[in-house]
Amino acid sequence: MSDAVRPFEIHVTDDVLADLRRRLHATRWPEPEVVDDWTQGIPLSYVQELAAYWADEYDWRSREAALDRWPGFITEIDGVDIHFLDVRSPHDGAMPIVITHGWPGSIVEFQEIIGPLTDPTAHGGDAADAFHVVCPTLPGYGFSGKPTSVGFGVERIARAWDELMGRLGFESYVAQGGDWGSAVTSYIGMIGSSRCAAIHTNMPVAGPDPDAMDDLTEQEVAALDALGYYSTWDSGYSKQQSTRPQTLGYALTDSPAGQLAWIMEKFWSWTDRSGHPEDSFDRDRLLDNAMFYWATASATSSARLYWESFADFGDDTIDIPTMCSLFPNEIIASSRRWAERRYTDIRYWNELDHGGHFPAFEVPDLFVAELRAAFRQLR
Repeated sequence: MSDAVRPFEIHVTDDVLADLRRRLHATRWPEPEVVDDWTQGIPLSYVQELAAYWADEYDWRSREAALDRWPGFITEIDGVDIHFLDVRSPHDGAMPIVITHGWPGSIVEFQEIIGPLTDPTAHGGDAADAFHVVCPTLPGYGFSGKPTSVGFGVERIARAWDELMGRLGFESYVAQGGDWGSAVTSYIGMIGSSRCAAIHTNMPVAGPDPDAMDDLTEQEVAALDALGYYSTWDSGYSKQQSTRPQTLGYALTDSPAGQLAWIMEKFWSWTDRSGHPEDSFDRDRLLDNAMFYWATASATSSARLYWESFADFGDDTIDIPTMCSLFPNEIIASSRRWAERRYTDIRYWNELDHGGHFPAFEVPDLFVAELRAAFRQLR
């Protein structure tokens, strides 16, 4: 294994782009849903509209250039190539932070927060809040390598991220994550790293206190209701990906329309929306994210993380200083007293009134403000 850090620019070949257009044009579509809403899944008309735009109007080359404006690198850790962004702040005393995405996201989610975090004075902020930002791509996702054997779950990823931050020369850092990033970040807090000083998550996973079920707050009742809805109506993707990712992968790897629909439905379901994904997200950015899955044929390898680790969001305690920002349309909600049973040293807790599961993507200004406020006490 080499510990070399190699510069990397995203570049999708012309053959891949031509094949994408051909497959989109040749899609065999199902009949439309028999309801006038999203209760049977993402509507046919919207997927067809997106697919037509993806095939004939979306300009990947300009999007690729925009994504490559941030310095990208590849390094091998634990036998797998890890793609990451490493964006250094121009300000003295900047705090190193590793930010981890989840599924069906990617580092595309973080494109609008990197500038304000690394150079706050250029975005109306204070130099004292500056970060050095590292955004790795999960193994099996995007332009990272794909594990070829079992065992690359969230604990192993957490140890890889700690190794990465040390390899980049950071003696101390903080970690942030939501979705799978929350699980990885929580594990960073559990592995006893001497380098990680604190963690922040926008999805603290902590079950209800069984001794307090007769004394639930209004927020806790709402959290249980949301969890019931998720379990009944919104978690089918996770059951499939955690049990038979290979079977699912044949369809999604062969059909860009299928891959697009599988991803896009969650950008509707998990956001603080007014009825349509594009009320919360720019269409080109949504397709940028889809390209990270399609261009790298990573539908199957990304889903395998569910097979490896879906039970590992876990109940183990985390004793490292923890900061939490809760956005109202998060898929798994918690209360502070629930969270304190797992995260034993919560230093920051804030409940926002806007945003959902992808806050860095959906409400970047709020997300940046939360990270600045959360970690200010450690500076």
